[in-house]
Amino acid sequence: MNKRVYGILGIVSKMSNWNADFTGYPKTTSNGDVFGSDKAFKYPLKKMWEQQGEKVAYIKSLKLYENKKGETELIPRSLKERYEYIFSVEDLKKDKDSKTVLTNLFKAIDVKNFGATFAEEGNNISITGAVQIGQGFNKYAETNAEEQQILSPFRDASKKEGKANEDQDEAKASTLGTKIVSNEAHYFYPFTINPATYDEFKVLGVTDGYTEEDYKKFKEASLVAATSFSTNAKIGCENEFALFVETQRDLYLPDLSQYISFKKGEEKNTISLQCNELLNELQDKISNIEIYYNPYTTIVEEKIKGAKKFNIFTKKEV
Repeated sequence: MNKRVYGILGIVSKMSNWNADFTGYPKTTSNGDVFGSDKAFKYPLKKMWEQQGEKVAYIKSLKLYENKKGETELIPRSLKERYEYIFSVEDLKKDKDSKTVLTNLFKAIDVKNFGATFAEEGNNISITGAVQIGQGFNKYAETNAEEQQILSPFRDASKKEGKANEDQDEAKASTLGTKIVSNEAHYFYPFTINPATYDEFKVLGVTDGYTEEDYKKFKEASLVAATSFSTNAKIGCENEFALFVETQRDLYLPDLSQYISFKKGEEKNTISLQCNELLNELQDKISNIEIYYNPYTTIVEEKIKGAKKFNIFTKKEV
């Protein structure tokens, strides 16, 4: 692929939790700004690719394991075991050829996009990904965390019936759980795609580089992966916006998400792009600009020359 790509990927979260910290609350910076990590965005992409039959290396998978007591346990695979599983390798310890390992890793779609650190059995390999996704900051000022109490249909079996009435009541009661969500949040992630990252690996003969087909797969998944990933915590999370700016290889743009703002409206929300002047002055080095959004809930304000707008669900031009 003989171009760079810069852009923004937007996620809406309504009564859901797009990216929780270890306390269960939506992730925040030290000054209270709500944000989502790049890992939160990459995970739905990986799950979608895996479901489509693509090789995905860096994702949790399980196996049955017989422990020393002869009991069968369900445990996650190690990185070595995951590699052996998806590439049908009998034993990585016997494979000392780093070129073979590199070639296999580049066959995994997540590695081809995001790179990898692979330090297993004598193979110490680091691949910087052609696709880099930054932290996605929430641009909606009225975001609040909501804590919901959930009643379980089962009692806690570890609480045994005792002599005291209070103990008996506790033993017989159903257990309580907690679900924490955001009332509403709008995350905007910056991303860049630099195919030149793999030029060195092309010389080594382990990959054909980052291709137009790779870009197409990333683009298609990044527009729908959050919407498709309907777990209990993510059921209210959807793709709502995307900006793709395709440029010459020698053009270097800043983080475009800093030039975006969000405003809540009564009927429709407004996403405003303030990078109009920047992109218009560089038109001679920009080959294509596409904006995807949800026209049923959102208005996009921009004055970018030649920008095409599309319905993020139907992919039809608006």
